[in-house]
Amino acid sequence: MKVLGITGGVGSGKSEVLNYLKDAYDACVCQMDETARELQKKGTDCFRRIVEQFGTGVIGPDGELDRAELGRIVFADEAQLKRLNAIVHPEVIRWVREDIARQAEEGRVLYVVEAALLPDVGSELCDELWYIYAEESVRRERLKASRGYTDGKITQMILSQPAEEKFRSVCTAVIDNSGSFEVTKREIGERLGL
Repeated sequence: MKVLGITGGVGSGKSEVLNYLKDAYDACVCQMDETARELQKKGTDCFRRIVEQFGTGVIGPDGELDRAELGRIVFADEAQLKRLNAIVHPEVIRWVREDIARQAEEGRVLYVVEAALLPDVGSELCDELWYIYAEESVRRERLKASRGYTDGKITQMILSQPAEEKFRSVCTAVIDNSGSFEVTKREIGERLGL
């Protein structure tokens, strides 16, 4: 089974690529951010360890983690963010590694891991890392159309993510998703060779 890592900036069209890989290649798609959220639900080991580390103030009225409060704490202090990541990232990697093994046993041919943090977290799981690229003007138009974001919000989001050079330096392939998706599909097919 081939394990493919997908990363890229906001508005690059990663979701469209993931949906295509799922539909056209029967890929099992794992979005690491969603997996991390699941592993932090009430009653999990991650939840317990986060509350031990950051206190009961990070528990919301519904008994689940108050993500806004936890975010306020960790994004204001890099040491706190490292503590949170030290709890969450190993659990996510363990879960994904086990899921890859399960899917391989079931005869799946392609497993896709998607995460914005992939170059830093999880790349060891992947046979290849693909950077889904789109020109900034295209990304801006997509984010305005699909999410209704303002130019200011889009600029803030783009600046908060790793620079394009970082993605390009660590990925084994660049898929240009700036134009027609038919062109992107051809590029994916050539690259996969499945």
